[in-house]
This record gives sequence, structure tokens and C-alpha cells, in this order.
Amino acid sequence: MTALLALVVLSAAGPVDRPCPQGAVLARTAAELEALLSGTEKDIWVAGHVVGDFEAKRPSTPLGTNGVRLHGCERAVLEGTGKGTVLKLHGDDVLVEDLTFQKSGIRTSFEDGALKITGERAMVRRVTVRDTLYGIAFEQCHSCWLEDADISGRPDLEENQRGDAVKLWEAHGSQVHRIWVHGMRDVVVWYSRHVTLEDNRITGGRYGTHFMYAHDSTVRRSVMRGNTVGIFVMYSARVLAEDNELSGARGPAGMGIGFKESDAVTLKRNLIVSNTIGTYLDYTPRDPKQPVLFEGNVLALNGVALRTHSSEHGASFIENDFLSNDVLCEVDGNGDARSIDFKGNYWAAYAGYDLDRDGFGDVAFQIKRASSDLSDSHPDLKFFHGTAAFGLYDAVATALPYFTTRLLLEDPRPAVRPHRELR
Repeated sequence: MTALLALVVLSAAGPVDRPCPQGAVLARTAAELEALLSGTEKDIWVAGHVVGDFEAKRPSTPLGTNGVRLHGCERAVLEGTGKGTVLKLHGDDVLVEDLTFQKSGIRTSFEDGALKITGERAMVRRVTVRDTLYGIAFEQCHSCWLEDADISGRPDLEENQRGDAVKLWEAHGSQVHRIWVHGMRDVVVWYSRHVTLEDNRITGGRYGTHFMYAHDSTVRRSVMRGNTVGIFVMYSARVLAEDNELSGARGPAGMGIGFKESDAVTLKRNLIVSNTIGTYLDYTPRDPKQPVLFEGNVLALNGVALRTHSSEHGASFIENDFLSNDVLCEVDGNGDARSIDFKGNYWAAYAGYDLDRDGFGDVAFQIKRASSDLSDSHPDLKFFHGTAAFGLYDAVATALPYFTTRLLLEDPRPAVRPHRELR
């Protein structure tokens, strides 16, 4: 089962160490860089270690854009003064590459960080961020790209004091690829449409990725490991999550992936492994005509595989594998999961038979848990879920059916073998 945690092994590229080209416009000091940023020079090369807080505003002109292109050479480092954001850029078609950012200010009210960009079509690539409160922010930055970045925060701060590693705010059509985030708080996608996040690794934070009003967005082939929450989606429609690892979200609030008041969500081929709660649905979908689909996922070694806030309508679980979870399903508020459509899932706890050998059980898989009724009536007893005591209580209820008061869920045609080969 430990092989489940080896879905993707990623490392961010970071800056390329290269000599400065002959004839390049160079900035080796803060004064030189400030002068170049305030002028009209487009291609600026930063060399060596430069200390200061910098800002450039390059508005578009009738003749086109005048975006600055900032390149690093000779192991270029931009180190802030510790009083603000290291670099702010305003304008279209900005390029930032092969730079290390460090030592921002510590003001949460100003979101002091490494880099903030406002404009369109910005490209940030091969950068390292370290020892900053916030990381990289695209704010009102449409069709902007971030790729090949290593982003870490201030090691002396507790999780709730850290800033966001990546913030996309009104950043429609933006993309984030191959970043490694560690020791920071969140990656957030807020008020942004058509955002794509691929091949990223986000560890040791609060939210691996937090979508809010982020319609038509995609997260794929990424690792969210050891965060409080892997992915959380709020008030968003048409979100796709596929081929991700969501693991190690432990503690009272630990959750692999959760949804609040969202529609038309699709999850395919994700590994949801070793979390306090694997999947959580809160009034999702809001509109049953915009259904939620879970297909081909593995939910394994979770404290609770699936938890819903109430009896959800419009969700489907098709050909998923449920393996070695302490509790398969919990429903708050004395509800049940019978309105969720379960078809062809593999349940490790299934004890039925397949006489016609078509790969599916000839009798339905059902969950009837007297312990769920008991803990709903007495919430303090939830602490004992997954223990031998509750297991014995459920076993007695199965043997003596008059103890069982509620059918939680039913899969009429369960698979008798896992759909996914684990290596």
C-alpha cells in the first residue's frame, strides 16, 4: 500500500546559472536597476547580488506594449530590504526568469512578498523564492504563466502566520506548471476563470490548492502531500481534478479534497490516501442538473473515505476503489448517502459473490452502520470511529439486524476486483 504514495516525484528547476551575455544591459547595483526599471529599456539583465525593493510601471502605448523583460545571470539574487515586496511589476508582456528572490517584509496587511505582477501575458519561469512572507502574486493578471519555480517561506513562522505561496486573483486564463511549494500557507485561485495547474508539488502547508469562484479550472498530475487540506473548492463550477495525489492530510481538520456549494465537478484517477477525511461534500452539487462525478479514483487508508454534510443529490461514484479505510461513509445531520449514485465501485469490505464471473458482484454492497446512529446521537463518541469497540458494535448489528436502523449507501453492482493496479 505504500506504493500509493509514489504517484509523482517532482523537482522544480529553479534559476539557470549562466554568464551575462556580451553587450547586455546590466544592473549590478540597486541604483542601476532602479534607473533601468524607471526608463524604457526592455531587456534588463540582473547580475550577482542586488539588495533593494523595486517597482516598475510600464503602461501600454499606442505603438504596443512596453513590458520589461528581466533576466538573471551570474547567480542573480534580488534581496529585499525586509520592509516590503521585493519586486512589483505593472504592465503587459512582462518576463521574469532565472532569478532568486529573498527577504521580503513581514506585513500581512500589505502582503509583503517576493513578486507581484499586474497586467496581461506575464511569464515567470525558473525562479526561486525563499525567506519571504508571501510568494508570487498574479493580480488582475490575465493569461499569465508561472513555471519551474521553487517557493519556500520563512522557516521561523508558524503555519497560520505564513503567507500564500502563489496567489491568482482575477487572473483569467493563467497557468502554473512544475512548481514546488514547501513551508508556506496556501496556493489560492480566487475570482479567476479558466486556470490550469499542472505537475506541481505542494507540501507542508494549509491548503494545497484553494479554489474560490474559480470556474472552468483544472488541476492535474500534482502532488498535495502533508497539507492540512489537499484541495478545497468553494462556489465554483466545472472544476476538473485528475491524476493527482492527495495524501497525508491529518489532524482534526485533515481532508484530501473537499467541496462547498460547487457544481459540475469532475474527479478522475486521483489517489486520495491517508487523510483524516478523504472526500467531503457540503451542498455539492447545488444544482442536481450539474452533477458531480468521481470516476476511477483510489480512496485508501483514510479515517473516513467519504463524508457529506447532508444527504447530497446529484453526485456519482463510478468505478472507484475503496481500500482499507477506517470508515467508508459518514453523513452529518442524521442523513444518508442513498441519493448518491454508486456504480461498479470496488469495496475491499465486500463479502458477496460473482457466480457469472462478469467481474461484478451478484448482490448489492450496502453499508448499514448502527455506530453512525450512535455517534450522531452522541457526537462525543465520534472519537471512537475506527476502533475495535465500534467495529464490534457494527458486527453485532450486522448479525442481529434489528440493531441496524439506517442504510447509509448502496452500490447495486460492486466490482469484485480493484480497477486500478497499484505498483
